Amino acid sequence: MIGKFPSRSPRMNPDLAAKAKYLVKKMGLLQHQAAAVLGVNQGRISEVMRGKRFPEVELPEQLSLDL
Repeated sequence: MIGKFPSRSPRMNPDLAAKAKYLVKKMGLLQHQAAAVLGVNQGRISEVMRGKRFPEVELPEQLSLDL
């Protein structure tokens, strides 16, 4: 039996969702650009931006530099 393939990107979490919102809404990055910066799948960024994932996460005033 073959095992699972390793995950290629970190799981989306509230911290990453806040960073994604900041990158897209405040910095004007496109979703695929924000995904590349954060190292996640662009689909997860889309879900966050449409409110499908982490709708309770607020847009931060500033972005912490610990990407």
